[in-house]
Amino acid sequence: MIRRSVLAISTVVLSFSLCAISLGQTSRGSISGRAVDSAGAVLPGARIDLQPGAASAVTSGQGEFNVSDLPAGEYTITVHYVGFTPFSTKVTVVAGQSARVDAKLQVASKNEEIMVYAERAHGEAAAINRERESDNILQVLPVEVITSLPNTNVADAVGRLPSVTLERDEGEGKYIQIRGTEPRYNNVTIDGMEVATPESGVRQIKLDIIPANLVDSVELNKTLSANQDGDAIGGSVNLVTKTADERPTFYLNGIGGYTAIVGGRSLSEFDGFVGQRFGARKKLGV
Repeated sequence: MIRRSVLAISTVVLSFSLCAISLGQTSRGSISGRAVDSAGAVLPGARIDLQPGAASAVTSGQGEFNVSDLPAGEYTITVHYVGFTPFSTKVTVVAGQSARVDAKLQVASKNEEIMVYAERAHGEAAAINRERESDNILQVLPVEVITSLPNTNVADAVGRLPSVTLERDEGEGKYIQIRGTEPRYNNVTIDGMEVATPESGVRQIKLDIIPANLVDSVELNKTLSANQDGDAIGGSVNLVTKTADERPTFYLNGIGGYTAIVGGRSLSEFDGFVGQRFGARKKLGV
Protein backbone atom coordinates (compact mmCIF):
# COMPACT_ATOMS: atom_id res chain seq x y z
CA MET A 1 0.00 0.00 0.00
CA ILE A 2 2.81 2.40 0.93
CA ARG A 3 4.68 1.59 -2.28
CA ARG A 4 1.56 2.36 -4.34
CA SER A 5 1.16 5.72 -2.56
CA VAL A 6 4.80 6.64 -3.16
CA LEU A 7 4.47 5.62 -6.82
CA ALA A 8 1.34 7.72 -7.26
CA ILE A 9 3.00 10.79 -5.65
CA SER A 10 6.09 10.37 -7.84
CA THR A 11 3.91 10.17 -10.95
CA VAL A 12 2.07 13.36 -10.01
CA VAL A 13 5.35 15.21 -9.31
CA LEU A 14 6.83 14.03 -12.61
CA SER A 15 3.72 15.16 -14.50
CA PHE A 16 3.90 18.63 -12.93
CA SER A 17 7.62 18.84 -13.77
CA LEU A 18 7.02 17.94 -17.41
CA CYS A 19 4.24 20.49 -17.61
CA ALA A 20 6.50 23.15 -16.13
CA ILE A 21 9.27 22.35 -18.63
CA SER A 22 6.80 22.40 -21.52
CA LEU A 23 5.37 25.73 -20.41
CA GLY A 24 8.87 27.15 -19.99
CA GLN A 25 9.82 26.15 -23.52
CA THR A 26 6.70 27.51 -25.15
CA SER A 27 6.91 30.81 -23.23
CA ARG A 28 10.07 31.80 -25.12
CA GLY A 29 10.77 32.77 -28.70
CA SER A 30 13.64 33.83 -30.93
CA ILE A 31 14.78 36.49 -33.38
CA SER A 32 16.53 35.64 -36.65
CA GLY A 33 17.43 37.67 -39.69
CA ARG A 34 20.05 38.86 -42.13
CA ALA A 35 22.33 41.90 -42.38
CA VAL A 36 23.06 43.40 -45.82
CA ASP A 37 24.25 46.73 -47.22
CA SER A 38 22.28 49.06 -49.48
CA ALA A 39 23.33 47.03 -52.54
CA GLY A 40 22.17 43.74 -51.02
CA ALA A 41 25.66 42.37 -50.28
CA VAL A 42 25.83 40.36 -47.06
CA LEU A 43 27.71 41.73 -44.03
CA PRO A 44 29.53 38.91 -42.22
CA GLY A 45 30.79 39.60 -38.70
CA ALA A 46 28.21 42.32 -37.92
CA ARG A 47 27.43 42.67 -34.20
CA ILE A 48 23.81 42.25 -33.08
CA ASP A 49 22.71 43.81 -29.76
CA LEU A 50 19.34 43.37 -28.04
CA GLN A 51 17.80 45.56 -25.35
CA PRO A 52 16.61 44.88 -22.73
CA GLY A 53 18.55 41.81 -21.62
CA ALA A 54 21.94 42.60 -23.20
CA ALA A 55 21.77 39.55 -25.51
CA SER A 56 24.12 39.69 -28.50
CA ALA A 57 25.17 37.73 -31.57
CA VAL A 58 27.44 37.93 -34.62
CA THR A 59 26.32 37.37 -38.21
CA SER A 60 27.66 34.32 -40.07
CA GLY A 61 29.55 34.30 -43.36
CA GLN A 62 26.17 34.54 -45.14
CA GLY A 63 25.09 37.51 -43.01
CA GLU A 64 22.55 35.41 -41.06
CA PHE A 65 22.00 35.60 -37.30
CA ASN A 66 19.75 33.96 -34.71
CA VAL A 67 19.13 34.85 -31.06
CA SER A 68 17.12 32.14 -29.31
CA ASP A 69 15.63 31.47 -25.85
CA LEU A 70 14.17 34.98 -25.46
CA PRO A 71 11.26 35.75 -23.13
CA ALA A 72 8.18 37.06 -24.91
CA GLY A 73 8.06 40.84 -25.15
CA GLU A 74 9.25 43.86 -27.09
CA TYR A 75 12.95 44.33 -27.87
CA THR A 76 15.14 46.91 -29.57
CA ILE A 77 17.62 45.29 -31.97
CA THR A 78 20.71 47.20 -33.13
CA VAL A 79 23.12 46.07 -35.86
CA HIS A 80 26.68 47.49 -35.91
CA TYR A 81 29.21 47.26 -38.75
CA VAL A 82 32.40 49.23 -39.39
CA GLY A 83 31.87 52.04 -41.91
CA PHE A 84 28.05 51.85 -41.75
CA THR A 85 25.41 53.69 -39.77
CA PRO A 86 23.98 51.42 -37.04
CA PHE A 87 20.59 49.90 -37.89
CA SER A 88 18.01 49.91 -35.08
CA THR A 89 14.38 48.78 -34.92
CA LYS A 90 11.83 47.41 -32.50
CA VAL A 91 10.64 43.82 -32.72
CA THR A 92 8.04 41.87 -30.75
CA VAL A 93 8.84 38.33 -29.67
CA VAL A 94 5.83 36.01 -29.39
CA ALA A 95 6.05 32.86 -27.26
CA GLY A 96 6.84 29.78 -29.33
CA GLN A 97 7.52 31.77 -32.52
CA SER A 98 10.54 33.26 -34.31
CA ALA A 99 10.52 36.94 -35.31
CA ARG A 100 12.31 37.93 -38.54
CA VAL A 101 14.42 41.09 -38.91
CA ASP A 102 16.23 41.88 -42.19
CA ALA A 103 18.61 44.77 -41.57
CA LYS A 104 19.77 46.96 -44.46
CA LEU A 105 22.66 49.17 -43.34
CA GLN A 106 23.60 52.43 -45.04
CA VAL A 107 27.10 53.83 -45.48
CA ALA A 108 27.92 56.30 -42.71
CA SER A 109 26.89 59.85 -43.57
CA LYS A 110 29.55 62.34 -44.64
CA ASN A 111 28.71 64.85 -41.91
CA GLU A 112 30.43 62.71 -39.27
CA GLU A 113 33.83 63.93 -38.03
CA ILE A 114 35.93 61.22 -39.67
CA MET A 115 39.18 61.89 -41.51
CA VAL A 116 39.70 59.52 -44.43
CA TYR A 117 42.18 59.41 -47.31
CA ALA A 118 40.54 56.73 -49.44
CA GLU A 119 37.43 54.59 -49.47
CA ARG A 120 37.90 51.36 -47.56
CA ALA A 121 37.14 48.31 -49.64
CA HIS A 122 34.18 46.16 -48.58
CA GLY A 123 36.46 43.16 -47.98
CA GLU A 124 38.76 45.15 -45.69
CA ALA A 125 35.80 46.25 -43.56
CA ALA A 126 34.65 42.63 -43.30
CA ALA A 127 38.18 41.59 -42.23
CA ILE A 128 38.24 44.24 -39.49
CA ASN A 129 34.89 43.03 -38.16
CA ARG A 130 36.14 39.42 -38.09
CA GLU A 131 39.21 40.52 -36.13
CA ARG A 132 37.12 42.53 -33.66
CA GLU A 133 34.61 39.75 -33.01
CA SER A 134 37.15 36.90 -32.81
CA ASP A 135 37.66 35.21 -29.43
CA ASN A 136 41.41 34.84 -30.05
CA ILE A 137 44.14 37.07 -31.50
CA LEU A 138 43.33 36.95 -35.20
CA GLN A 139 44.60 38.85 -38.24
CA VAL A 140 42.78 38.61 -41.55
CA LEU A 141 44.22 39.38 -44.99
CA PRO A 142 41.27 39.75 -47.43
CA VAL A 143 41.41 38.96 -51.13
CA GLU A 144 41.13 42.68 -52.01
CA VAL A 145 44.50 43.34 -50.35
CA ILE A 146 46.08 40.15 -51.71
CA THR A 147 45.19 40.93 -55.34
CA SER A 148 46.14 44.62 -55.05
CA LEU A 149 49.82 43.70 -54.52
CA PRO A 150 52.21 41.70 -56.76
CA ASN A 151 52.42 38.55 -54.63
CA THR A 152 54.20 35.69 -56.40
CA ASN A 153 52.59 33.09 -54.12
CA VAL A 154 50.55 32.86 -50.93
CA ALA A 155 53.71 32.90 -48.79
CA ASP A 156 54.53 36.41 -50.07
CA ALA A 157 50.99 37.48 -49.19
CA VAL A 158 51.20 36.11 -45.63
CA GLY A 159 54.61 37.75 -45.23
CA ARG A 160 52.96 41.19 -45.43
CA LEU A 161 51.21 40.64 -42.09
CA PRO A 162 52.79 42.01 -38.90
CA SER A 163 55.08 39.60 -36.93
CA VAL A 164 55.48 37.31 -39.98
CA THR A 165 58.84 36.77 -41.71
CA LEU A 166 59.70 34.47 -44.61
CA GLU A 167 62.36 31.96 -45.48
CA ARG A 168 63.02 32.53 -49.16
CA ASP A 169 64.26 30.31 -51.95
CA GLU A 170 65.68 32.11 -55.00
CA GLY A 171 63.91 35.28 -53.94
CA GLU A 172 60.44 33.76 -53.48
CA GLY A 173 58.77 33.17 -50.13
CA LYS A 174 58.71 29.50 -49.15
CA TYR A 175 58.28 28.95 -45.39
CA ILE A 176 56.66 31.28 -42.85
CA GLN A 177 57.95 32.29 -39.42
CA ILE A 178 55.45 33.70 -36.91
CA ARG A 179 56.70 35.82 -34.00
CA GLY A 180 60.26 34.68 -34.62
CA THR A 181 59.62 30.95 -34.25
CA GLU A 182 60.96 28.41 -36.70
CA PRO A 183 58.62 27.28 -39.49
CA ARG A 184 58.31 23.82 -37.93
CA TYR A 185 56.61 25.36 -34.88
CA ASN A 186 53.72 26.71 -36.98
CA ASN A 187 50.99 24.86 -38.86
CA VAL A 188 48.95 25.48 -42.00
CA THR A 189 45.29 24.61 -42.53
CA ILE A 190 42.95 24.94 -45.51
CA ASP A 191 39.39 25.82 -44.48
CA GLY A 192 40.26 24.58 -40.97
CA MET A 193 41.63 21.20 -42.12
CA GLU A 194 45.30 20.58 -41.30
CA VAL A 195 47.57 20.05 -44.30
CA ALA A 196 50.15 17.26 -44.28
CA THR A 197 53.63 18.11 -45.51
CA PRO A 198 54.64 16.52 -48.84
CA GLU A 199 58.28 16.34 -47.73
CA SER A 200 59.72 13.60 -45.55
CA GLY A 201 61.50 14.48 -42.32
CA VAL A 202 60.09 18.01 -42.03
CA ARG A 203 56.93 19.42 -40.51
CA GLN A 204 56.57 22.80 -42.24
CA ILE A 205 54.48 23.34 -45.37
CA LYS A 206 55.88 24.84 -48.57
CA LEU A 207 53.60 27.74 -49.52
CA ASP A 208 55.40 28.71 -52.73
CA ILE A 209 53.31 26.22 -54.75
CA ILE A 210 49.97 27.95 -53.96
CA PRO A 211 49.08 31.02 -56.10
CA ALA A 212 48.06 33.97 -53.96
CA ASN A 213 44.98 34.76 -56.07
CA LEU A 214 43.33 31.37 -55.49
CA VAL A 215 42.45 32.05 -51.84
CA ASP A 216 39.61 34.26 -50.61
CA SER A 217 41.42 35.32 -47.43
CA VAL A 218 44.24 34.37 -45.09
CA GLU A 219 43.60 34.03 -41.34
CA LEU A 220 46.60 34.24 -39.01
CA ASN A 221 45.78 32.88 -35.54
CA LYS A 222 48.44 34.02 -33.09
CA THR A 223 46.66 32.31 -30.20
CA LEU A 224 44.75 29.06 -30.64
CA SER A 225 41.14 28.56 -29.58
CA ALA A 226 39.63 25.41 -28.08
CA ASN A 227 38.45 24.10 -31.47
CA GLN A 228 41.98 24.10 -32.92
CA ASP A 229 44.75 21.55 -32.53
CA GLY A 230 47.40 22.55 -29.99
CA ASP A 231 50.34 21.95 -32.31
CA ALA A 232 51.34 25.49 -33.24
CA ILE A 233 53.57 27.36 -30.79
CA GLY A 234 54.14 30.34 -33.04
CA GLY A 235 50.72 30.45 -34.68
CA SER A 236 48.45 28.91 -37.27
CA VAL A 237 47.76 30.05 -40.84
CA ASN A 238 44.35 29.16 -42.28
CA LEU A 239 43.83 29.55 -46.02
CA VAL A 240 40.17 30.23 -46.78
CA THR A 241 39.25 29.08 -50.29
CA LYS A 242 36.99 31.01 -52.62
CA THR A 243 33.22 30.53 -52.71
CA ALA A 244 30.82 31.24 -55.53
CA ASP A 245 29.35 34.77 -55.68
CA GLU A 246 25.70 35.57 -56.22
CA ARG A 247 26.55 36.95 -59.65
CA PRO A 248 28.41 35.05 -62.42
CA THR A 249 32.13 35.62 -61.93
CA PHE A 250 35.06 35.06 -64.29
CA TYR A 251 38.61 35.93 -63.20
CA LEU A 252 41.88 35.51 -65.10
CA ASN A 253 45.25 36.71 -63.83
CA GLY A 254 48.79 36.72 -65.22
CA ILE A 255 52.07 37.97 -63.78
CA GLY A 256 55.48 38.15 -65.47
CA GLY A 257 58.86 39.44 -64.43
CA TYR A 258 62.60 38.94 -64.26
CA THR A 259 65.02 38.53 -61.37
CA ALA A 260 68.81 38.80 -61.41
CA ILE A 261 69.17 36.27 -58.56
CA VAL A 262 71.12 33.07 -59.34
CA GLY A 263 72.33 34.20 -62.74
CA GLY A 264 69.01 35.69 -63.77
CA ARG A 265 65.74 34.04 -64.69
CA SER A 266 62.20 34.94 -65.67
CA LEU A 267 59.13 34.63 -63.41
CA SER A 268 55.60 33.95 -64.58
CA GLU A 269 52.27 32.96 -63.08
CA PHE A 270 48.82 32.40 -64.61
CA ASP A 271 45.65 31.48 -62.74
CA GLY A 272 41.91 32.01 -62.87
CA PHE A 273 38.52 30.83 -61.73
CA VAL A 274 34.81 30.92 -62.62
CA GLY A 275 31.84 30.69 -60.25
CA GLN A 276 28.11 31.31 -59.83
CA ARG A 277 25.31 30.60 -57.34
CA PHE A 278 22.01 29.04 -58.29
CA GLY A 279 18.52 28.67 -56.83
CA ALA A 280 15.90 31.07 -55.53
CA ARG A 281 17.89 31.77 -52.35
CA LYS A 282 21.33 31.48 -53.96
CA LYS A 283 22.49 28.69 -51.64
CA LEU A 284 23.87 26.34 -54.30
CA GLY A 285 27.09 27.37 -56.00
CA VAL A 286 30.00 26.05 -58.05
